[in-house]
Amino acid sequence: MPDISKSEAVFKGLCPRCRQGKIFRYSAFNPSRFADMYEHCPHCNFRYEIEPGYFWGAMFVSYALSAGIALVMGFVLFYGFGDPEGWVYVIVIAPLLVLLTPINFRISRVLWLHFVSGVRYNPNL
Repeated sequence: MPDISKSEAVFKGLCPRCRQGKIFRYSAFNPSRFADMYEHCPHCNFRYEIEPGYFWGAMFVSYALSAGIALVMGFVLFYGFGDPEGWVYVIVIAPLLVLLTPINFRISRVLWLHFVSGVRYNPNL
């Protein structure tokens, strides 16, 4: 199998060590199971939760992503619709953030694993 780039592995939600095993069990669009992760990589047996509470740091990534989405939507509403009233911002941005929660959750955990864990890619696995 050809080597997969880090950005492709992040985009597909693959293991940071072998870049072949999936991190999540189900689709992000399964509302009741989007957060179910494998405990170990199905391909190389790498343990995803490196230590207890490891993914607490991913909450900060998730917060930053949510804040960025809210800011972008705020600018779109402000400049695209002539600064509507405050309730319009809430009615547009809050449901959008709720709908994007599964994707935000997954992206933040995958980014945390790939860029903070210190795990290096090993193509020989």
